[in-house]
Amino acid sequence: MSDLAGQHAVITGGGTGIGAAIARMLHGAGAHVTLTGRRREPLDAVAATLPGARVLTMDVTDEPSVEAAMADARGFAPVSILINNAGGAETAPLASTSTALWQRMIAVNLTGAFLCSRAVLGDVSKAANGRIIMIASTSGLKGYAYTGAYAAAKHGVIGLTRTLALELAQTGATANAICPGFADTDLVQRSLDTVVDKTGMTREAALAKFVRDNPQKRLIQPDEVAAAALWLCDPLSASVNGQAIAIAGGEVM
Repeated sequence: MSDLAGQHAVITGGGTGIGAAIARMLHGAGAHVTLTGRRREPLDAVAATLPGARVLTMDVTDEPSVEAAMADARGFAPVSILINNAGGAETAPLASTSTALWQRMIAVNLTGAFLCSRAVLGDVSKAANGRIIMIASTSGLKGYAYTGAYAAAKHGVIGLTRTLALELAQTGATANAICPGFADTDLVQRSLDTVVDKTGMTREAALAKFVRDNPQKRLIQPDEVAAAALWLCDPLSASVNGQAIAIAGGEVM
């Protein structure tokens, strides 16, 4: 088990799914944890299970909101670990993708990661084992039909990660991206609901379509993604920098 005592980790989108799983794992390794998100209630529910965890409401698409929340977080303690997990997924064929949908996906998935990273970059670069970890997606490595805006945003996240990795390389801090396939989260469950409602197919058939590219034929568990994040936070992972790590059951990228 990694020892993250004395580290201060900020997790965006920390109230549900992968963000909550990462918060629990880093907290279990001794890190001070600050959870952020737009909705207070799920953040409070997760924080109630993590003694000492702090909660801040923040909209990653809104620059003043990010700056205010990150200043609050930094006032508690310098931020040594940032988990850029907040995101959203809306799907449509490219011909039917509105400019508004495109802008929403870029804002929540890419601009949010940029704003949050920039806000804590000074702290992370000075930390003994500073870490910026992006929760990207296999969509950022290969793309899928009907996910043009989302895939473009996640490709951008990986490009941002690689740039940050080079800029941080001589500081001792690292930047990496974790790229899960379809994971067992509320977001994916809502997507399944949408497919069932729009197509009339059974939930089992919809799930089979979601996992068809995963050789293990299953959804990724949030704790599997959290375990990868914990490994990247370990001081012994200091040479892992600028990588986009697929958690996808062997899916070919």
